[in-house]
Amino acid sequence: MEHPFTWHSLLPESWQSFLPQHTFFALLVLVVLVLFGWSARRAIARARDPVVPVEGLGVRNLAELLVQFVMLQSDAIIGRQGRKYVPLFGSFFIFILLSNLLGLVPGFSPPTSNLNTTLGLALVSFFAYNFIGLREQGAGYLKHFLGPMTSLPSGKSRISSLLFVPVLLVSMVFFLILESASHLFRPLSLSLRLFGNMFGDHMVIEVFIELTKLIIPIAFYALGALVAVIQAFVFTMLSMIYVALAVSDGHEEGHEHH
Repeated sequence: MEHPFTWHSLLPESWQSFLPQHTFFALLVLVVLVLFGWSARRAIARARDPVVPVEGLGVRNLAELLVQFVMLQSDAIIGRQGRKYVPLFGSFFIFILLSNLLGLVPGFSPPTSNLNTTLGLALVSFFAYNFIGLREQGAGYLKHFLGPMTSLPSGKSRISSLLFVPVLLVSMVFFLILESASHLFRPLSLSLRLFGNMFGDHMVIEVFIELTKLIIPIAFYALGALVAVIQAFVFTMLSMIYVALAVSDGHEEGHEHH
């Protein structure tokens, strides 16, 4: 199947090799988001009372709606203490959402249909929640990797405690390997889930546009928009769950569903 036209193909060949298609459109999304944020901030600064919502659907209302949606999800998963991480979650959601929707516009390709983009996003999520866990709990965060037994049982004689040491060491090593593998798998699963869904959705739309020009593509555009929203939501929600587990005191990773 012949690849459809994209604006990236208009770049000089030397630029195309230096600036791959997914990077080109990711930068375009970044520029749009910067302009959107600047416009929303300017609208709030011009308002007489920023607390009072304005009538109609404008840039400010749209920005407030997106931020409120992300904040409500964060409150439900992490609690009010998670509001300081809303800028991180909001950046994920809005960037991925706009990147996904970009693929529905003729001449554009979603950056999230490329594994390099989704892996980069997943690695940011991975390092962010580990950094947050270390910052919130210090060295105690490492107990998440050692399982439920991290110390010798109290109230035992010295001989009983010494006999229990091998069991404790085996348990800690076992859970260290298990939890490390689980954590390392998270960015892989995040990136592959987003990439697979957006790549498949984009290919389906291209195929049906080639087969028929009307009616059927419209249905798949509607389905593509739904997939775009769902995938942005799933990525953001999983990142929230990882942060919630990282800042919790218990060993809840074993109850996580991937």
